[in-house]
Amino acid sequence: MARKIVNIVVLVPVAIVLIVLSVANRQPVRMALNPFRPEDSVLSMTAPFFVFLFLALLLGMIIGAVATWISQHKYRKRARVEATEAVKWQTEADKQKARAETLASQTALPPPK
Repeated sequence: MARKIVNIVVLVPVAIVLIVLSVANRQPVRMALNPFRPEDSVLSMTAPFFVFLFLALLLGMIIGAVATWISQHKYRKRARVEATEAVKWQTEADKQKARAETLASQTALPPPK
């Protein structure tokens, strides 16, 4: 329930701001990727300004996600190693339990007379 409230409190204002930015920045803008000949139409693109804003936002989110994923590599690796080790020890414990049960059934004392 609290997560839904947080999503509404955060996502609704963000959506409103993005819609306002889109409406306010509808003018076509030309982005030239050739710094030596900006008039070159091969390496340029014309689109509404909000498209470039959204692309920059999306690129920043992707770069941030990749950086976070890379920085957490050692923790994911450690979790994998520890999970493998836990499975190994659980298997060993199961084997020892089965062995103990087998030994207990073999050495069981006969009932008293």
